[in-house]
Amino acid sequence: MPRYRLLVEYDGRPYHGFQAQGALPSVQASIERAVKAFCGQALRLQAAGRTDTGVHASGQVVHVDLEKEWRPDVVRDALNAHLVPEPIAILSAQVAPEGWHARFSATERRYLYRILNRRSPPALDQGRVWHVKKPLDAAAMHAAAQALVGHHDFTTFRDLQCQAKSPMKTLDLAAVRREGDEVLLEFASRSFLHRQVRSMTGTLAEVGVGRWTAEDLKTALEARDRRACGPVAPAEGLYLMGVGYGD
Repeated sequence: MPRYRLLVEYDGRPYHGFQAQGALPSVQASIERAVKAFCGQALRLQAAGRTDTGVHASGQVVHVDLEKEWRPDVVRDALNAHLVPEPIAILSAQVAPEGWHARFSATERRYLYRILNRRSPPALDQGRVWHVKKPLDAAAMHAAAQALVGHHDFTTFRDLQCQAKSPMKTLDLAAVRREGDEVLLEFASRSFLHRQVRSMTGTLAEVGVGRWTAEDLKTALEARDRRACGPVAPAEGLYLMGVGYGD
């Protein structure tokens, strides 16, 4: 039974997250319906990670085990045809090597958070950015973010409903930069806690507007207490940009 590795892009706004949730619309359920329409096979796909309601992706990775061998380009094109008009696209399909798993083989997950930092609201990017009117100091945010890099107890930035066994995570990258009217935050780690990126982003925005200092953020991290977290950034600015497999 060949396993296919799919690279997936989607707009998260119409969905109640990636994971299938009964009758609620989800990215996973839509792709699984497309597979069934393509080859008649009902299956449960595996993904590199789950994204929350309203979160987008340009580099989500999933795998499907198909009963018949197909050319990868046929799998890609057929699934895209059956996904119309949903805002989901299969960017590529590959035959996966023996033993490869979309979730368990992943060595890095990379997220981008987009903040539109101007007085005027978004028109073209409505629902795809977090609109912050007050000026943000991206350099101060970047400097403060370096306290988050490394192996830490991230309880402060962990959602109360998080099901991870441990709050210990290693953050490999936390970078903030300005590009025109946007402040962009990038985070990379082997894995993240539930809403960790949005929690870190919202707290860093407090640094950006001057309500927090870099020392305040470091103190919040060291508190290992969810109550020490700043506001949680909304879902619409968050993107799963890519998943690394050491290849």
